[in-house]
Amino acid sequence: MGRPGHHHHHHEEGDRFEGRAGFGIRRPLRFLAHRLDLTEKQITDLARILDDLKIERAQAEVDDRRALADFADSVAGETFDDAKAAVAGDRRIQSATKVRDTLTTALRQIHALLNPEQRERFAYMIRTGVLSI
Repeated sequence: MGRPGHHHHHHEEGDRFEGRAGFGIRRPLRFLAHRLDLTEKQITDLARILDDLKIERAQAEVDDRRALADFADSVAGETFDDAKAAVAGDRRIQSATKVRDTLTTALRQIHALLNPEQRERFAYMIRTGVLSI
């Protein structure tokens, strides 16, 4: 796993900002499969859910870079560009809304595929910050 020359043995719960799949851990699928004792079918379903979340998060990163460029442009000129700054702010809001909706859908789908004991463990991981969402 990982890239050659990089060592990722015990970074499972660290590197919160690496949460490209939507949960702030490096390999959320493997981690959750282990911690929740998931069945093969649950793992397959969860993989699809995390993929959707990953795609939306990646899009949000692109949107954020565009917003930053617009914010930078708004202050670069002789006069402050209110319109450009407003566009940047709106882009951020729309992006955050899409991520929120995708995350809510993901959590709903995860809830449906887990049994009650697994839900308890999953909720506990969110509550204690083991999973950052």
